[in-house]
Amino acid sequence: MLKQLQEALSQILIGKDETIRLGISCLLANGHLLMEDLPGMGKTTFSHALAQLTGMQYRRIQFTSDLLPSDLLGVSIFDEDKKSFIFHPGPLFSQLILADEINRAAPKTQSALLEAMQERQVTTERGTQALPEPFFVIATQNPSYLIGTYPLPESQLDRFLMRLNIGYPNPESERILLKSPEINLKMTKLQPVISPRQLIELQIQTQNVIISDIVLDYVQALLTASRNQGWFNHGLSPRAGMGLVRAAQAYARTADRDFVRPDDVQAVLSSVVNHRLVIKKSQSELSAAELLMNEIEVPV
Repeated sequence: MLKQLQEALSQILIGKDETIRLGISCLLANGHLLMEDLPGMGKTTFSHALAQLTGMQYRRIQFTSDLLPSDLLGVSIFDEDKKSFIFHPGPLFSQLILADEINRAAPKTQSALLEAMQERQVTTERGTQALPEPFFVIATQNPSYLIGTYPLPESQLDRFLMRLNIGYPNPESERILLKSPEINLKMTKLQPVISPRQLIELQIQTQNVIISDIVLDYVQALLTASRNQGWFNHGLSPRAGMGLVRAAQAYARTADRDFVRPDDVQAVLSSVVNHRLVIKKSQSELSAAELLMNEIEVPV
């Protein structure tokens, strides 16, 4: 099923096989995904295609500066016939949420997602309500230098297991796109290759992928280096460490393996840690993940 899912997505997001594998790994790890790139790179297309191929209930929320938390959670409206307030759930009560251009909304609205993403529930005037399963948020973010954007707070960034950049296609892939630009037509023909129930079962199986003490030692060494080397404003949190383990397990699962290798940790490290670590200005041009991998010896 996972191979079919990857192959189907590769027909939509052409030439981005590793991005697709990492995105599926994020889903298997039961995390949430932040996609940061320029407009027109395929972020929305990827999320829509993933929803169709997994059969998940899909809602797209366009984040704007005037969006309110109630626009996400829902509102209670007085019913004249029943003489009582009736709660109308917002778009957040879906299985796959596309939070499009999330950093165009004010921080108050962004914060409405925190409880939903961490605890899979929301609190309204009716009390606490569970969100449907599976629950997966894909947020798209424009680069911070574009007009009308708000920076995501660290607490919000930490809720995203991974951050991915799609980037420009290579020349061969772009030529395919130019010759056959009808991606929307392909989208309408997509059929589910996996059901939401099967996805939940795969997420449970992913938790059982074996990670040895040697690999865990490697993960802990990376976490310790992030806190003690003085490269960053602050080190990786325990939540980030647990997320790194889950992501590595999921990446191994996409290769149909039941155990994690050190190269699985390395493959997901950039997408898991780069948005969580702020490099001090005195450091080199390397990314956070590159600094850590250069510092810690890989076990054999």
